[in-house]
Amino acid sequence: MNSPLTLDAQFYLGPVPITSPVLVTWAIMLVLTVVLHLATRRLALQPSRLQAMLEALVSMIDGLVIDTMQAEPARYRALIGTILIYVLVANWSSLVPGIEPPTAHLETDAALALIVFFATIYYGVHTRGLWGYLKTFAEPSWVMIPLNLIEQITRTFSLIVRLFGNIMSGVFVIGIILSLAGFLVPIPLMALDLLTGAVQAYIFTVLACVFIGAAISEGQPPRKTAPEEQTRP
Repeated sequence: MNSPLTLDAQFYLGPVPITSPVLVTWAIMLVLTVVLHLATRRLALQPSRLQAMLEALVSMIDGLVIDTMQAEPARYRALIGTILIYVLVANWSSLVPGIEPPTAHLETDAALALIVFFATIYYGVHTRGLWGYLKTFAEPSWVMIPLNLIEQITRTFSLIVRLFGNIMSGVFVIGIILSLAGFLVPIPLMALDLLTGAVQAYIFTVLACVFIGAAISEGQPPRKTAPEEQTRP
C-alpha cells in the first residue's frame, strides 16, 4: 500500500494529474448514480425493499437535520445526504481488494471539510444576511472575534484529521496483518472496519450538521410543530 501522503498520477487530463483517489471517487459517483436512478425510476405507493431502504435513509437524514439543526430539512437534505452516503461508501470501499478508500487520503478529506466550511458560510449568510452572519463572530463580545475566526479554521482541520486518521489507520492495520498472517485472519478486522467506516461517516455528517446549525441558529424561523407533537405531554 502506498503512503497516503504521497500520490502518483495514474494519467493526465492535459496538465491535471488524475490520482487513484480521484478514480475511485469517480467510480463511487458512477455506481451511486446508477443504483439510485434504478431505485427511484419506478416509485410506488407500495414500496419495494430497495425503495423502503431509501425512504428509511431519507427519514434518518431528515431526523438528523431536525435534531441537530432545529430546521426544516428540505433545504439541507441534498447536501447532508450526499455527504453521508459518499463518506460511507468511500470508507467501505476499502473492503474491495486492491482499492484504497479515498477518505484514507488527506486530499479527499480536505475537500469534504472545505465543502462543509463553505456550506456553513453560505447557509449562515443566506439565513441571517451578510451583516447578521458577520456579527456572530463578535459574540458574546467583540474581544472574541480573533478566537471565533480561529475556531472556524480549527474545526475544519478537525474534520480532516478525524476522518483521515481513523480510516487510514484501519487500512494500515488490515494491510499489515494481511501481509503477515494470510487472507482469513483479517476477516474480523474487516468487519470492525465496516463498523468504523459507518461510525465515522455518521460522525462526520453530524458535525457538518452541527457547524451549519450553529451558523443558522439565529435568524432561523422556528420549525413548525406537528399537531400530534403539540398535544404530546
